[in-house]
Amino acid sequence: MKLRTRHALALVGSAAALSFALTGCSALNSILGSGKADADRDDKTGQVTESSNIGIFALKVGDCMLSAPSGLLEDVDVVPCTEPHDEEVYHEFKMEDGEYSAEAIDDASVQNCTGDAFTSFVGVAWDATTLDVYPITPTQQTWDQMNDRVVQCVISDPAGQISVSLKGAAR
Repeated sequence: MKLRTRHALALVGSAAALSFALTGCSALNSILGSGKADADRDDKTGQVTESSNIGIFALKVGDCMLSAPSGLLEDVDVVPCTEPHDEEVYHEFKMEDGEYSAEAIDDASVQNCTGDAFTSFVGVAWDATTLDVYPITPTQQTWDQMNDRVVQCVISDPAGQISVSLKGAAR
């Protein structure tokens, strides 16, 4: 299976958890990554209008981004989808509350990132595609300390950068 799992890096200690509890998400984004809280976005569509470095928790469905050189995500460079980019967030879902389980998250990621959401977005079934996907998943720390339950599905073209959304790519 082409699905690659890559956990978002969140270096959160006691100070970060306390800061989150006291000041909220904006401060936490600043602690977790060097990126700003969010990108400049079109008021109507929510699409990124200017290249920006944002905290990982500001990443939204429809965002196009450059791949992280280290492979670890704590902040991310987003760009308008009409500019060269490596990846696009095409779907997200929430895990149910409970104990953290990497296996349960991985199983849900495979099901959700390669199932109906993929087919609806790309226009062909997972087993007929040439594209790659991976999930951005909660880590044990973000699950426990930040109540992070969101999994985001990210798509890319293994042939290289593109300057268009992969929505409807049918390949």
